[in-house]
Amino acid sequence: MTLNKRIFLYFFSIFFLTLGIISFFQYQREIEFRTQQLDSQLTTYNYSIRKFAEEKGSSWDALEEYVKLFPDTSLRVTIIDTAGVVIFESSVKKGVRLANHLDRPEIAMARTSENGKAIRYSFSSGIDYYYLAHKFEHVYVRSALPYNVSLSSMLEANMLFLNFMVLLFIVSILALFLISKNFTKSIDRLRIFTQKAEKEDLPDTEIEFPNDELGEISKNIVKLYKLQLQTKEEVQKEREKLITHLQISQEGLGIFSSDKKEILANSHFIQYTNILSDQQCESADQIFAIPEFAEINQFIDQNLLFNELNRKRIVIEKGGRVFSVQSVIFQDNTFEISINDISVQEHENELKRNLTQNISHELRTPVSSILGFMESILENPELDQKRQRFFIERSFQQAQRLSSLLQDISMLNKMDESKRLFDKEPCNLSEVISDVLNDLHLEIEQREAKIVNKVKSNIKIQGNRSLIYSIFRNLMDNALNYGGNKITIDINCYRDDGIFYFFTFSDNGVGVGEEHLSRLFERFYRVDKGRSRKAGGTGLGLAIVKNAVLYHKGNISAKNVPTGGLNFIFSLRKS
Repeated sequence: MTLNKRIFLYFFSIFFLTLGIISFFQYQREIEFRTQQLDSQLTTYNYSIRKFAEEKGSSWDALEEYVKLFPDTSLRVTIIDTAGVVIFESSVKKGVRLANHLDRPEIAMARTSENGKAIRYSFSSGIDYYYLAHKFEHVYVRSALPYNVSLSSMLEANMLFLNFMVLLFIVSILALFLISKNFTKSIDRLRIFTQKAEKEDLPDTEIEFPNDELGEISKNIVKLYKLQLQTKEEVQKEREKLITHLQISQEGLGIFSSDKKEILANSHFIQYTNILSDQQCESADQIFAIPEFAEINQFIDQNLLFNELNRKRIVIEKGGRVFSVQSVIFQDNTFEISINDISVQEHENELKRNLTQNISHELRTPVSSILGFMESILENPELDQKRQRFFIERSFQQAQRLSSLLQDISMLNKMDESKRLFDKEPCNLSEVISDVLNDLHLEIEQREAKIVNKVKSNIKIQGNRSLIYSIFRNLMDNALNYGGNKITIDINCYRDDGIFYFFTFSDNGVGVGEEHLSRLFERFYRVDKGRSRKAGGTGLGLAIVKNAVLYHKGNISAKNVPTGGLNFIFSLRKS
């Protein structure tokens, strides 16, 4: 029940009870007053008749004439002696013998209290009468009027007062309703405001409140709420900006609570911790269990209780890469760990210095082979057709290799200079991986390789299908060409943080030396140049993989598996 209704019912009950009591007592007083008026009139008749009887005698005829002088023509007068014998009765003829009246109610009452009255049926006249009897020294004098509609109406209370009270009650209820409604207007509007605020459906216009103390309080409440909502929106915007900044930052950053529970970790932090760890880090406990973090762990445990701002920085070398790890403890006992790959810049500079030389070197080999074969054919026209065909086939193979090399260079240039040329669409990664496996099923069978695909069927991103295909195709080609025979290739999406999917692509093949890990994604870099060219690679496969991953706002790294083989760890942004 609303406050308005409760207030209305409360005052309604009080007002109704008060008016009811007043009306009841006034009604009783009105009836008593009218009864007293009638009794006073009949008393006057009784005393007048008794005085007449004492002065003029109590003869029947004289009394009958005297009664006719009274204004009430229907008046009935009876004189009874103390023994109950009727001496005179104006309603009957002289000589009629009447029954003893000593047992009549009004006479019985008059014997003890000098007067008595009653409303009853008259056996002698056959109608109802209002009787009033008085006891005198030797007789009882009784007057009576017929108790008909006229007399009954006269004895009833004046209904004008009751009608007035009813009208007053109705007017008061209406006034009470308006007063209670106006009194709770501020509360009702404040209640509507809170309901809309709960549903985040605030009105555009200002809510008008009455100009009273309650209205002023309500205005202040609404003002404070809107101010709080505005502050909350500003804080939310700043928080979103901070989270966006952390996600796009090239620095790996993780924020943790005092009990070492993850609050926020960007993709670079997840990527770097998995590089530093010998196993996949799926939780904060696994991150702090990394042996290289022992010094950071000790610093955090020692300084969490001091409630001061402290920081610690260490350098970790792993997998041919150098990382700067810094921990900062804040005054609220939360802390952050930042990881920076400080070897990337040097590698990029080295790549730029050697890029031109590598391109020239890689192009020279197939061109030289083609020129040599063609020159042999032209200078030896007497060569048999079988030998000529052999030289032509070798030239065609080198031309194909040259074409693949140019295509790879062209794709890398497109990704570097014109990323907008790649259209984005919803891509199902499980379907892309299936296409890669179907296209390479002959090579997989020839190598007797075992594929373990743990990627779920419902993983989708907004990206370029061709580039995603090139990621898994080049990784699969790399594993099949250089991992050895009868290897197991494991493909897994091991984490989803709402923004990125995190993948591992690993094999249990021969792996690579630690000194090569940091350079695998360089263009034209080869671990074993002789074996690589024999396998037919262009030296750009992993560079294409890296650029395709970067195009999808992700990161990729490689590390050796402790039990043997190579593990690629990369992320792809969902949209």
